[in-house]
Amino acid sequence: MQFDILTIFPDLFASPLQEGIIRRALQAGQIAVNLHNIRDFAQDKHSMTDDRPFGGGEGMVMKPEPIAACCKAAQADGSSGTVILLSPRGKQLDQNRVEQLAGLKKIILVCGRYEGVDERFCRHYVDEEISIGDYILTGGELAAMVIVDSVTRMLPGVLGCADSATNDTFSRGLLKHGQYTRPREFEGLEVPEVLLGGDHGKISTYRFLESVRETLKRRPQLFVAVEFSAAEIQILKKAGLYQDIQTAVTVYAN
Repeated sequence: MQFDILTIFPDLFASPLQEGIIRRALQAGQIAVNLHNIRDFAQDKHSMTDDRPFGGGEGMVMKPEPIAACCKAAQADGSSGTVILLSPRGKQLDQNRVEQLAGLKKIILVCGRYEGVDERFCRHYVDEEISIGDYILTGGELAAMVIVDSVTRMLPGVLGCADSATNDTFSRGLLKHGQYTRPREFEGLEVPEVLLGGDHGKISTYRFLESVRETLKRRPQLFVAVEFSAAEIQILKKAGLYQDIQTAVTVYAN
């Protein structure tokens, strides 16, 4: 997987790319990350990458020429890649899209700034706009790093445990159950007994039900997109949770 990141602040990526799973993936050659400074492609002596918007208004807009030239440079290896603009108006990133992106060979991430990017660049070069949430950042760099991180961990062999990615929160639309480790007792609270008994069938059922309970409590709207097997439905009915799920689906499906 190759990531090409177009930004006016490449130094923002120095530390995140040198830590944890991302660093190990880079060292192992599982991913490559190329940083492209948009300022290097500015066409004036002051290296201007932004200007005032036509029609008036607040702030500045990123000029199309430097970003376009920078994008072409990122495509100079003969692979155009999928060009993604990080933008508040983009479709919100979710786990399903992360998994789709993990199937690509090259992603070009364009980090917007200020009041946005000239629309003509978007129309000519951008394949997709992505937002990481309904809030505003000072620029697309943090959002780009979120994509690099979330996509990298989905690649085969990146995580130490092969099942980590498939068992994560949102992997099947549910929030993850609570986790416990040593000590067995902490400030009066003990680890649930079922996790200590060694019965993997009971543990699996317990974790499934806890995952459902957490989702009902925190994000019941997620059930609209969740499908349960016949065996799981029986477990839910026995635990008295199935009707609550049906109610949540009715409420949030409309």
